[in-house]
Parts: sequence; structure tokens; C-alpha cells
Amino acid sequence: MLYWLLVPLRKYLFFFNVFRYITVRTALAGTTALLFVFIFTHPFIKLLKKHQVGQEIREEGPASHLAKKGTPSMGGVMIIGATLISTLLWGNLGNAYVWLGLAGMCFFGFIGLADDVLKFRARRSLGLTARQKLVFQILVSGLIGLVLVLIGLKGKFDLHLTFPFVKEWTLYLGWIYLPWILFILVGSSNAVNLADGLDGLAIGLTLISAAALTALTYVAGHAVWSQYLNILRVPLAAELTVFAGALTGACLGFLWFNCHPAEIFMGDVGALSLGGTLGLLAILIKQEFLLLTVAGVFILEALSVLLQVIYFKLSGGQRIFRMAPLHHHFELAGWPEEKVVIRFWIIGIIFALFSLTTLKLR
Repeated sequence: MLYWLLVPLRKYLFFFNVFRYITVRTALAGTTALLFVFIFTHPFIKLLKKHQVGQEIREEGPASHLAKKGTPSMGGVMIIGATLISTLLWGNLGNAYVWLGLAGMCFFGFIGLADDVLKFRARRSLGLTARQKLVFQILVSGLIGLVLVLIGLKGKFDLHLTFPFVKEWTLYLGWIYLPWILFILVGSSNAVNLADGLDGLAIGLTLISAAALTALTYVAGHAVWSQYLNILRVPLAAELTVFAGALTGACLGFLWFNCHPAEIFMGDVGALSLGGTLGLLAILIKQEFLLLTVAGVFILEALSVLLQVIYFKLSGGQRIFRMAPLHHHFELAGWPEEKVVIRFWIIGIIFALFSLTTLKLR
């Protein structure tokens, strides 16, 4: 919105020309989102406490988590709101990819919000069942995938699959891109949700992943950098950098309130929307395989659950880990919660840095 208002003013004052640059608007979007979360989260926490909207703690989880019962939840509303408003203010709203990113974030957020509201209203309810959540995630992912395939057939989205470390060869998928998109979006949204079990863990890892994707998005949309690094250029993805920057700023602001001891939890409305958004960004910039390293810790968390369930069934009740997801295993091994979180952040930074180095190793 401000892009359309401020850029035309460069005819009268050269200073306004800076708002044409994506880097400037990305920084402004991130700062705006950060300030939004800082300003409105405290009143939101008070509102949630007034209406007794608190987190329910599963009895089968670590005993140390029982003290967190009643902590305000649904903080993901702040993250979505901050990202949405900042992107609308500083993004070029004539770019279809920006609207796809915002729509994907909101749709996944609606699924999580429905789950959180059901938990609040029923008190002891666990919200949507796993099957119901999965069905809604598939529907949303399928809708996004259908849109992308249809515009891809018209030449506005590349239906080729690119691979890290491979310079020239790509694989054309056509309609097969649809199930691939389903797999990426459903998997990424669930992976973040599974990691959301310790104060600051999921939001810190999302912050790291979002920052890495901001850089990757800028490179993918830049004519010179994409050619120099020999990656597929996606011209429309350049404006997604503003969206990714806003998401990064919102995550940084929310971390202030979610770090140990957490004043508010993001809830499913935050976890599902953040996971879906990370996956969608990777799809739009044609770097789906790099998502495995950008969001490496999330992948490990999801794999730990998968392996635990499979081994439990095959072995007749035995377990690989003390408890899954993986962060609970280290908690039960005696690591303090803060140590688990910070060490997982460090691993997340290493994964993100590795994903950026792959741009040159092609």
C-alpha cells in the first residue's frame, strides 16, 4: 500500500526513490512487524488472561510442564497479524506471489485457530482430532497446489523440480507437482507443530529458517545474483522478500514474549501457519529440497516421532527415544529446558548456514 503511495512521490523528491528497492522495504517490513508484536502482545496477553484462554498440558508429557498450565495461548494471532499488516504496508500488492504467501499463511492459521478455539471452549478437549487436522491441511494444500499448477501450465509458475548441487538438469513434473506440493506443505506445517513443545523452541527455529529464506528469496528474484550463483531465477519471487522479512521481524518480536519462562504460547494457530508458510516460500522460490536443511531441526523432530511410532508398533511396545518429539527425549535425559532450546537453536543456525553455502556449491 505504502509502495504505491510513496514511490510516485519520487517525481517531486528524489528521497522517495529508496522505496522502490526491495532491500529497503524488507527492512521496513521486518521493523514494522517487530514493533507491532512489541506494542500489541502485552494487551493481547491481558485479554487472554481475562477470558482465561490458557494452555492445556497433556498428562503424558514431562512432569515439569505441568507448571505451564494456564499460560495464555493463541499468540500466533500476533505473528500472523504483524506479518499481514507489514506486508500489506510495504509490499507491492500487484505481485501475485505476495497474495499467495499471505493466503497460505492465513488458511493454515485458520485451521490452527479452529483447533485452539475448540480447546478453549471445551476446556478438556484436545481440539481437532489428528485426522480432522490432516484433512483440513490436505484441503488447504491441495487448493494452493491446484492454483500453482494451473498458473504453471500458463507459464507463470515453473513446474520443473530443481536439485541442490545440480547446475543444469531439472525435472518437469506437470500435474505431478500437485502431490509434491501437498507433501511439502502438510509435512512442514506438522513439523513446526511437533517442535512447539518448549518455551521459545519453535519460534526461535522459525526465526532462523525465515531469515535464511529471506536471503534465498532475494537471491532467487535477483537477476544478477541468481545468474551468478547459477540458480533458477523466479522474477515474481523478488517481492516475496518483503513478506519473508516481515515474517522474520514478527518471529523476532514474538520470541521476546515466548522465551523461557514463556508469557504466551503461539498455539496451533501459530505453529500450523508458520510451518505452512515456510513450506510455501520454499515452493515459490523453487528450493523445496533446501527446505530440508533450512528447517533441518524441524525435520529431525518430525522424523523422531515417525521412527518412534514405527518402532513401537514393530517391536511390540519398545521405544527408541525416552519420549518423542526429540526435544522431550533430551529433557527426560536430564537436560534443562533452556539448554535443550539453545542447543537446538545452534543446530538450526548450522543447518541454515549450510543451506546458504549450497548456493555456491553448484
